[in-house]
Amino acid sequence: MNRYRFEICANSVASCVAAQDGGADRVELCAGIPEGGTTPSYGMIRSARESISIGLNVIIRPRGGDFLYSREEISEMVYDTKMARELGADGLVFGCLRPDGSVDKEAMKVLMEAAGDIPVTFHRAFDHTADPFQALEDIIELGCARILTSGCMPTALEGAPLLRRLVEKAGDRIIIMPGCGVKEGNIAEIARLTGACEFHFSAREPVESGMMFRNPDVVMGTEDDPYGTVRTTARRVSATIASLNR
Repeated sequence: MNRYRFEICANSVASCVAAQDGGADRVELCAGIPEGGTTPSYGMIRSARESISIGLNVIIRPRGGDFLYSREEISEMVYDTKMARELGADGLVFGCLRPDGSVDKEAMKVLMEAAGDIPVTFHRAFDHTADPFQALEDIIELGCARILTSGCMPTALEGAPLLRRLVEKAGDRIIIMPGCGVKEGNIAEIARLTGACEFHFSAREPVESGMMFRNPDVVMGTEDDPYGTVRTTARRVSATIASLNR
């Protein structure tokens, strides 16, 4: 029996379907990928739930930037949490910090109560904590199911030494899930170095726009290709999984 589990960071319903077709165990559904992931819309969550049977985790993040949230933003996140639950999400993904880089346990408790019995992943806000080992204990105390982290480094491969220590410290109390920069060419090495059993990656490829007419004087967003998009492909999902399961 395969001991590994794979989560795909999906930026669209099409990416969710590709993740399922490629053999993933679940998706983390996000909008606003250039901002690091923000809460997807009602329509996106509902369409994703109708399109896939694998696990559907929904990120609850009202904006890009830091993870220090106002009372109004926490209220917004509570409403979004309840919406995601009503639409059939299997899990929720959020994280809140205090100005000193510690976990905002008060804000987290409010969101955990709204989440109810749905498993919660504390996302990469973890990588912005001042003391990752204290944060680990705080997150375990809060009752989260897992932590998504790159080991407080730009990529999971670079953060492998800390990830290893976190996996060992966590034991069976919480799942440490490496993410960021995980791909076909390094997932086996990350698994070997960290001892982790769950992995988070996007497996995206560029998708050319079908637009024939293009106005070169008007650019939407800051992308290098303002017309094209990126999307998870089943080919890359299956290739990444296969490279670890060899």
